[in-house]
Amino acid sequence: MKVLMLGPDRSVHGGISQMVNNYYDSGLDQKVELRYIGTMVEGSKFRKLLQAVWAYIRFCVHLGQSRIVHVNMASDASYYRKSVFVRTARLCGKKLIIHQHGGDFETFYGAMPEKKQAKVRRVLNMADVFIVLTPALADFFAGLVDEKKIVVLPNGVAVGPRPQKTYEKHRILFLGRLCRQKGIGELMTAVSHLRSEFPDMQVMLGGIWEDPELRDEVARLSGTVEYLGWIEGERKQRYLDECEIFVLPSYFEGMPVSVLEAMASCCAVVASAVGGIPQMLEDGVDGILIRPKDSTSLEEGLRRILSQPLLGREMGNRARAVVEKDFSLDRSIDKLLGIYRNLSDG
Repeated sequence: MKVLMLGPDRSVHGGISQMVNNYYDSGLDQKVELRYIGTMVEGSKFRKLLQAVWAYIRFCVHLGQSRIVHVNMASDASYYRKSVFVRTARLCGKKLIIHQHGGDFETFYGAMPEKKQAKVRRVLNMADVFIVLTPALADFFAGLVDEKKIVVLPNGVAVGPRPQKTYEKHRILFLGRLCRQKGIGELMTAVSHLRSEFPDMQVMLGGIWEDPELRDEVARLSGTVEYLGWIEGERKQRYLDECEIFVLPSYFEGMPVSVLEAMASCCAVVASAVGGIPQMLEDGVDGILIRPKDSTSLEEGLRRILSQPLLGREMGNRARAVVEKDFSLDRSIDKLLGIYRNLSDG
C-alpha cells in the first residue's frame, strides 16, 4: 500500500505533528509505503508560503506513485491550504482520506456565508473516507459530508511502564501552546488564589509562547510557576511521570494528545469540557471537567485534587486504564491500516 500523507511539518509544535510522529514511532512507515510531506512550518508568512509552494511541487512529483492520499486537516488556514491538495488528488483519481483534527471547525464553518459553506461541503465530500476524532464530531460533520464516508478514529498514544507517584507533592503540568485560547490567563488567576493554600504547589509550563504579554502574568508568580520551554521525548515523559496533576483549560480542542499522554502516565487530569475531551474523561471518575474561560471552575477543580491525594491516585489509575482500553496507539494504527486496506482493495 503506497500512501502519500500530508500535514504540518513534523518539526511543528502541535497536536497533528505529534500524532504523525507517533505514527512513525509505532512503525507505520514499515507497514505501508509511507511518504510524508509537510505543508506548513513555523515562522514568517513568507517562510510559510515558500513551504506551501515547495510542498505542492513535491506532492505533484510523488502523486503518480501513490494509491492513497491521506490529508491531515484542521480549520482556518489549514483548510484553505489543504483544499488545494484535495482538489488535485481528486482530479488525479486517487483514493482520498481527509483526516479532520480541528477543534474549532464548527465556529470556522459557521462564520462563513452560505456560498462559501457550499464550497467547503464540496471539498470535504471529495474524500472517499472522512476521519473524525470523536462521535460528537461525527454528528456535526454528518450535516456536511455523506454520512457513509465518516469514520471515527480516536487519537492514540503509546502506553509505557506505569510510573510511581505519591500524589502528595502538588506538582501540576501544562503542555501546549502558551496563549489565551489554551486558558493560560485563567490558569494564572487560579494559581494566584491557590498558592497561599498550597505553598508547596509547583506549576510547570511546557510549550512555546504565542501571546508574549502572558509572560508578565507568569513572571508575577515566579517561585510557583516554572517555564520549561518546549519539551519532548524522554524529558517530556519524565515530567509526565513526576507530576501528579495535568491541566488543560482550553477554549476549544479536538482530541488533545497531551491529555491522552497524561492519562497514560496516571496523572489526575483537570481539563475543559470542550471538543473530544468529554469522550476521553468522565467527570469525577477518571478526571475533572471544568467550564472553559472560567477561572473559578478551574480553581475549584484543581483544589479538589490538590486537597485529596487519594482521589488523585484513584483518578490517575482509572485514566490509565481508559487509555489502555480505548486509546492505545496500537489500536489506532490497526484501525488506520484497516482503512488503508479497504481503500487499496476498492
